[in-house]
Amino acid sequence: MAGLTAAAIAVVGFLAYQASAHVPDTLAKPKAPRTAPSGSAGSPAQKPKDPSALPAESGSGERVVYALADRRVWLVEKNGRVTRTFPVMPSTVSPEPGSYQVTSRSGSVTGSDGVRIEHVVRFALVGDVAIGFSAAVDGTLSSPDPTLKTGGVRMKVADGNSMWTFATVGSKVVVVP
Repeated sequence: MAGLTAAAIAVVGFLAYQASAHVPDTLAKPKAPRTAPSGSAGSPAQKPKDPSALPAESGSGERVVYALADRRVWLVEKNGRVTRTFPVMPSTVSPEPGSYQVTSRSGSVTGSDGVRIEHVVRFALVGDVAIGFSAAVDGTLSSPDPTLKTGGVRMKVADGNSMWTFATVGSKVVVVP
């Protein structure tokens, strides 16, 4: 048994040696560190984008802002101050970027995915799918079943409570990419 193990180690070592001998120069040598472009010496490093910062092109006045790519919502007062921001789980069907109004609300229903939801705030229709914000009663924030056409943008229960209080029928909802 020891002889087989030693032979296996020798074979693996030989194959590793052969592989390292045939590595292209572009992979064998470490890349030189990147230097700052000329003219930027002494300038401060650029700070990374704050993921909770309100998108610049999100309108004005009192509104709900929903950023599709960031999977985030902001509740914005009339004076432009953000009162709350939180992550959301998008549905399988999303609205086009643009401005909408809250069209209806429901306190507690069963979502199109069969999950009991509360504080439903609907604002768009894509084909035959209603798009709206909601919170699962059980507190889950799971990814939607990709085989279903659903329009529920899910959030945590506490965030759903804030949305329910903030976004009444007629409230503006701005969807950004």
